[in-house]
Amino acid sequence: MPTSEISRRAFVASLAAASQLSAADDGWLPLFDGSSLKGWKASENKGTWKVVDGLLSNDGGRSHLFYEGPVKGADFRNFELEAEVMTKPGCNSGVYFHSTYQETGFPQKGFEVQVNNTATGEGSYRERKKTGSLYGVRNVYKQFVPDNEWFKLHISVRMKNVQVRLNGMLVVDYNEPNPPVIAEGSERGRFLDHGTFALQGHDPGSHAMYKSIRVRPLSDELPTTKIAYPPPDQTFVDIINYGAHNIPMVDFHVHLKLGLTLEQALQKSRQDGIMYGIAVNCGKGFPVQDDATARQFVESLKGQPVFVAMQAEGREWTQMFSSKTAALFDYVFTDSMTWTDNRGRRMRTWLPDEVGTIADPQEFMDTLVDRAVGIIDKEPVDIYVNPTFLPDAIAKDYASLWTEERMKKVVAALARNGVAMEINNRYKLPSALFVQMAKAAGVKFTMGTNNTGPADLLRCEYGLQIIKECKLGWQDFFVPGASGPKAVERKPNALKA
Repeated sequence: MPTSEISRRAFVASLAAASQLSAADDGWLPLFDGSSLKGWKASENKGTWKVVDGLLSNDGGRSHLFYEGPVKGADFRNFELEAEVMTKPGCNSGVYFHSTYQETGFPQKGFEVQVNNTATGEGSYRERKKTGSLYGVRNVYKQFVPDNEWFKLHISVRMKNVQVRLNGMLVVDYNEPNPPVIAEGSERGRFLDHGTFALQGHDPGSHAMYKSIRVRPLSDELPTTKIAYPPPDQTFVDIINYGAHNIPMVDFHVHLKLGLTLEQALQKSRQDGIMYGIAVNCGKGFPVQDDATARQFVESLKGQPVFVAMQAEGREWTQMFSSKTAALFDYVFTDSMTWTDNRGRRMRTWLPDEVGTIADPQEFMDTLVDRAVGIIDKEPVDIYVNPTFLPDAIAKDYASLWTEERMKKVVAALARNGVAMEINNRYKLPSALFVQMAKAAGVKFTMGTNNTGPADLLRCEYGLQIIKECKLGWQDFFVPGASGPKAVERKPNALKA
């Protein structure tokens, strides 16, 4: 071997040694040497895993690559784990922790942190849980990192707390209750314990690459052991169960009002296990009245783990905003709480003083239904919110005023336009009968709060009740980006040029 080549290899080796020493100095220890599978053991289709150009690559049949190397005896309880990851389009992968080697199948012990940007599922199943999800426990429903680009995945476990970050953005902050909640039908080993790490090769169509895999072991005893987490209530259990069964645990109708800050909302979102869609009121007389201000709102939420929503107010909004601006939002929603009656009066039905007494409830209802159908048919919206709302003056007669014929007209409009119906927590709407009729017609649903501030930002309890009462499944729910083109793409000419 030429002397120059010997010198070059010695220099590279010295750099690698210096890098490992530096890592050890701050507690970080490499798990992958960049050149071999040393310290790792693949299950079943072992040829799925290769080292290519210094990268740990999976491309082939289902196989899980378990760490069995010398660091901490491959047994970790509390730790920080980092890896740089790149996915190819359609890739489904993941990182397991607190796991143990098994020769076949998906790991039965431990938790998976999902790596899935654009994989849609197999057969009739549609996967909604995106990269960063603590799979089936705390789910992320929006894609935050692209395929074909490196991103940093950071996982930390401190006793009963799990945090997941994507490029530094905190997307999961889960505190396991006592006793742990394990979703119905899930593996029995889905609770915080100890064990090793595993990387997932999901299927022949999934190709992911990993590099810079390193761990910082933490003490088995941390101050968090003194934190007493309350036992889970039924709502906590329902959120886990429905989320594990692919029903999106998302509140698509959250407002930052009456002092509710974004950070407070994010903290509650992570605590409750419900992702939020942060909405801004856009229309005549509302905070956002033009394209420039709408774009500013979208920009203000960049890099935040939320959906961004436009609440289209009044009927003038279509001439105030362009389709290009509306398309910047993840989705657009509206209601039929503002319209003009047959006498030319502007009706804001949520304001009792403006509506006053209603002399002819039947005429009012016929007009309301006509306006609602017109809104759904003409306006480019993804979700119809505050559905079936009635003013205080006639709300007590909801069951009799919302006749089968009237319900059918609204349901038919939603179905033919592909508009989802909100199950609203604030007003407890629509009724179970209305939901069942809409479900039979193929209408999709979302859950939403429409909170007035921090005090009534709850946990979509009415939505969870309706899921149970009407036997809704994951197929019955709308998720932006997973349900076809947005409304502004379907009806671009409905907005101003």
